[in-house]
Amino acid sequence: MDWVIEPIAGAHIAGFHAALDRVARERRYLALLEAPPLERTAEFVRGNIAGGNPQYVAIGGDAVVGWCDVTPMERAVFAHRGVLGMGVVPEYRGRGVGRALVEATLSAARSKGLARIDLEVRADNAAAIGLYRAVGFKVEGVKRDALRLDDGRFDLVVMALHLDGGG
Repeated sequence: MDWVIEPIAGAHIAGFHAALDRVARERRYLALLEAPPLERTAEFVRGNIAGGNPQYVAIGGDAVVGWCDVTPMERAVFAHRGVLGMGVVPEYRGRGVGRALVEATLSAARSKGLARIDLEVRADNAAAIGLYRAVGFKVEGVKRDALRLDDGRFDLVVMALHLDGGG
């Protein structure tokens, strides 16, 4: 294995930003066309670290090659929930990086006391849907024509995982 999974740290911010930007510019896997400005990305990471929110990176060589995070929802009535986001750069896909990231992040989310993890994924992203199912996520619905990009219309699959046995 030529990669490791680590909790994100301040030293990873620039690498996380670069990986996020790279995956976003593929215009296929994220609901972003490019990474937010570096300072906004840094605020997100610092906020996760300060709040003890689950966020992990995969390090290959000396670069961030993937990430996974769960952002807890802010309103008190949704405080038991978090939203999962992740990505892996192309040359590290299909090597178990995504699964290792998701498993580490979900374990941390469980330890933090989150009960439900939500996500949305493009319906044509069979690999991601397969990964999410493999770790226990269930399909809750489909948002038709929810994303429009490059003259294409895409459905989003809504999935959730109940960490506390609910649902």
